[in-house]
Amino acid sequence: MSHTEAATKHADPYKEANLDTEVSLEKKIQDLNDFVKACKFGMMTTRDAKSGSLVSRCMALAAQETGGIDLLFHTNTESGKTDDLASDSHINISFLNSSGDWASVSGTASVVTDRSLVKQHYSPDLKAWLGDLGDGVHDGGENDPRIGVIRVKMTTAHYAISNRTVIGQMAQVAQGIVTGKPAVVNKLRQISESEVQQWRSSH
Repeated sequence: MSHTEAATKHADPYKEANLDTEVSLEKKIQDLNDFVKACKFGMMTTRDAKSGSLVSRCMALAAQETGGIDLLFHTNTESGKTDDLASDSHINISFLNSSGDWASVSGTASVVTDRSLVKQHYSPDLKAWLGDLGDGVHDGGENDPRIGVIRVKMTTAHYAISNRTVIGQMAQVAQGIVTGKPAVVNKLRQISESEVQQWRSSH
């Protein structure tokens, strides 16, 4: 469906100019993994269980599984986001850096309370977010029963990473302003559902 009366055949020239399709699945996933690890923090979007509204909050990446496509985040199992996921498991995780590179991972999520998995990826930093309730049990330590793991299983992903230096990007943008041609500044990539399934079958 078109929302414009553009006379040209291609109404989204930026996407056409930057879309990077001549790359292997291995390379696409490796570059996404490297970017996600470098960002560390992502915005987790769920659907509010009560209102149905989309809600986002910042989360720290704890680990990756299945060759990097599945993401793990620690959570307080008493928090609202666990209620959201119990109501609707569909989720999106987005990452952004200061250069404007970004990634969007869509999938389904589950809350895992297995103590071995929690302890495997536990960080003392979690104490700052859970607090110590002073009962000798809920102390923010690795045995605190409130600590669980949100496992996000990727369905699809889209991302854009820079293919030029900052100076090169600025030159491309300046040229685009003058000439009207789209700036070629990113490697815009997509990982489809079938590609994710292909990756899972070998990892």
